[in-house]
Amino acid sequence: MAADDIQFNTDVLDVKDKQNIDLSQFSKRGYIMPGDYTFRIKVNQNELDERTVSVYPAETDKNRSVACLAPEVVKSFGLKEKYLAALKPWHQGQCLDVTALSGVEVTPDLGNGLLAVSVPQAYLEYSSDDWVPPAMWDNGIPGLLADYNLNAQARHNERGGDDNTVSGNGTVGANLGAWRARADWQANYDDRSGEYSSGQKQWTWSRLYLYRALTGLKAKLTLGEDYVNSALFDSFRFTGASVVSDDNMLPPNLRGYAPEVTGVAKTNARVTVSQQGRVIYETQVAAGPFAIQDLSTAVTGTLDVRVQEQDGSVQEYKVNTASIPYLTRPGSVRYKFYAGKPTSYDHHADGDTFGTGEFSWGVSNGWSLYGGMVSSSKYISLAAGIGRDLMALGALAFDVTRSDAKLENEHRHGQSYRVSYSKTFDGTGSQVTFAGYRFSEKDFMSFADYVSYRSDYGDYMQSKEMYTVTFSQQFEKLGLSAYLNYSHQTYWNNPAEDRYSLSLSRYFDIGRWKNISASLTAYRNKFNGENDDGMYLSLSVPWGDAGTLGLNSSYSGDASSHNLSYYSRLDNGDNYRVAAGGTDDGGSLSGYYDHPGDLAEVTGNLDYQHGQYSAAGLSLRGGLTATAKGAALHRSNVAGGTRVLVDTGDAADIPVHGYSNNTYTNRFGKAVITEVSDYSKNSLSLDINNLPENAEATASVAQATLTEGAIGYRRFNVIAGQKAMAVIRLADGSYPPFGASVRNAEKQEVGLVNDEGQAYLSGLKPGARLSVSWNGAAQCAVTLPASLAGVSQNGNLLLPCH
Repeated sequence: MAADDIQFNTDVLDVKDKQNIDLSQFSKRGYIMPGDYTFRIKVNQNELDERTVSVYPAETDKNRSVACLAPEVVKSFGLKEKYLAALKPWHQGQCLDVTALSGVEVTPDLGNGLLAVSVPQAYLEYSSDDWVPPAMWDNGIPGLLADYNLNAQARHNERGGDDNTVSGNGTVGANLGAWRARADWQANYDDRSGEYSSGQKQWTWSRLYLYRALTGLKAKLTLGEDYVNSALFDSFRFTGASVVSDDNMLPPNLRGYAPEVTGVAKTNARVTVSQQGRVIYETQVAAGPFAIQDLSTAVTGTLDVRVQEQDGSVQEYKVNTASIPYLTRPGSVRYKFYAGKPTSYDHHADGDTFGTGEFSWGVSNGWSLYGGMVSSSKYISLAAGIGRDLMALGALAFDVTRSDAKLENEHRHGQSYRVSYSKTFDGTGSQVTFAGYRFSEKDFMSFADYVSYRSDYGDYMQSKEMYTVTFSQQFEKLGLSAYLNYSHQTYWNNPAEDRYSLSLSRYFDIGRWKNISASLTAYRNKFNGENDDGMYLSLSVPWGDAGTLGLNSSYSGDASSHNLSYYSRLDNGDNYRVAAGGTDDGGSLSGYYDHPGDLAEVTGNLDYQHGQYSAAGLSLRGGLTATAKGAALHRSNVAGGTRVLVDTGDAADIPVHGYSNNTYTNRFGKAVITEVSDYSKNSLSLDINNLPENAEATASVAQATLTEGAIGYRRFNVIAGQKAMAVIRLADGSYPPFGASVRNAEKQEVGLVNDEGQAYLSGLKPGARLSVSWNGAAQCAVTLPASLAGVSQNGNLLLPCH
């Protein structure tokens, strides 16, 4: 460790007793007294989790100090293997000397609680501005969590009969090391008044499972109940084990994509996204078009979408989350292995033991081969395909799957063919996110079909053809954006299903009115042989500093509605919308308010339709995270997902930057931030411009790169308490030397001694004990009085130091 001697000219100091001066803590760069300290470790620009680091006197110079970096700490630096192996141990093998590598420097900053390690990039594994190598990933700390999403709706029908529903879903879990235990639950209560109505209650543990990251394999191990997540085969539920390569562990530019669910709500509505009976996502949305974009990338297959309107009507449709063409970067292999037994939603085994595996291999720069197999005692299917990067023409993939199923009275075998395409046209502003076609012969059976056939006595939907297109177009000269989504599914034994959605939007100015937005959304959902057609028109005009005035019209079937609305976002992050208008049946009023609070996100809505109904809705979305470091209630992002516990000591009401607005630490100095990403750098910071008057932060920014589901922990050095001028006096009546350091029990420096023992101290708490150090060691301690008014000298707090 570099520690150059610095000489001071004390003659320039205006100090009465120039023989009683101690500037030793400033005379050696990076010098701190030997002892154990808690540091945030920063390797170049990448910050690791907080560690306890011992500081020892240097073996060659007892006036210098050296930080002991334990082998497990150095392993997290991301050094290449050959350089890590070359480091020499010291202090009975407890420490590694990283400064033996030319150019490496270790600099402790006790004031900021930071240990900075500067390492030439040549010694390190690959990293980028938003991604670090696996050695730097943080598994977090042990803890418990419980996330929830509750929705309540009440509707009074003017013509008789009330409808009250309460639903909820969430996740409880526990973390220990790299392991995550999770249990998903969902509940529903429906009470309809009327002659033939009665309350219905339901509570279900929808999924129980364990998982952990296998960082060396860039994969995820899951044990318990899971869904086959495949780009080749249909998704189905099973109980068993899986090892799946995880794209999230790759740099961001090499990752996959998450599905998006879009639609149009005619009124304030509850949107439920489920898969094979398990609720994946549920939320309340305001009237108008909506887009759910924060689904997990692990969601695949066919999703069921249910939009329950406040007027009692329901929209239902399916969304196919087909992936983009199966291409893999050259020389890489992505793989998935599953084994277990298919299970029904009520956790019962629903078929024979199976095994499945698939892979994708980047053969060269532009070509990929992929394939897979599903096998059980009486069923087998094989798939093989090829993907081609056509460069300027996009990406294309083609595959064939053959199935062979032994049923009770027959032996079925058939084939399914699929082609998919993806392309972004930079020159024209066009993007085909995914376009695909699949044809299945009548006797082709996916494994999900085979399981359904056996459990439902031959009654299952036999897929025939499927088309999927997602297309967007930018018309820059017109300022117009267009988005088209089309899916068409036919069956050998059921009516066809279609879903069309077209959106057009444009921003423009009229005189002094700027950024006016006009949009049109039209859709058709064809399900069970019935069409649900609709159209939504909107015109938005900025109004005031944070408000928007809107004119909206919707048409659905033979019904139409028109309303004038006002939307605004408040300074604290809350937002609301009020609307008034009319429908074919009379006038209407509605309101929507969203409060992303520290303890939970609360959303409420009201609807009134003259002569028809009045309705109200309320949703709560939040969670509790509890660890040995502390606990806090908080907003929730992904149920059971990654989060960071922020600790500001005993400093309460400290603002921490969140996703949309600040989150404040609770009375115990704890806050949980859930808007964080897996395997990517997350920056956490205090809002130093809005700190309470009695608080000071020596460092306001921290980083965390967390594995999936981790409970990260970051502690900020915040000094909270009263401030006062004091005089520190020794037992013999003299004073500590000029430059002596005053520290609290957490070793935070709360002041420096000036001439004649004077010190301006901060972060004072009645009855607390402070240590005073000079000549490289703690020399005495003072105890603050129960009242900081205390005994004074010349108006200053008098503190005897014993």
